[in-house]
Amino acid sequence: MNWTLEVVVVPVSDLDRAKAFYADQLGFVVDHDMVINHEVRIVQLTPPGSGCSIVIGKGAVPHMPPGSLKGLQLVVPDLHKARAELLDRGVEVSDIQVLGKNPRPVPDPLDNVGFVFFEDPDGNAWAVQQISTRP
Repeated sequence: MNWTLEVVVVPVSDLDRAKAFYADQLGFVVDHDMVINHEVRIVQLTPPGSGCSIVIGKGAVPHMPPGSLKGLQLVVPDLHKARAELLDRGVEVSDIQVLGKNPRPVPDPLDNVGFVFFEDPDGNAWAVQQISTRP
């Protein structure tokens, strides 16, 4: 049986500001923007090429304070290109960091161990890792 992770809920304080950050600055695709009632609005966004989406919303996650989600991770084949794209879109992103040692020989020394980090406007923390080849 396959178990696929399809949605991660990200707690935010300002839905429109968060939607603009994820859609306009990160380039996530807006899949849905649904108003359920005057207290609940759900926005689902998907990173290009991803099988997993995020959901942000008003009234969506009452027990998670905005900015409390840490350790979300995106994977890209070219970290230099991804970082440049984030900078071009106005995202404050860290310098490239190498964390650990490659578990096997790879053509690019950043594969598996190259990362950059950023936060959304509420402080939810994201990592971007380079993996261009898989065993």
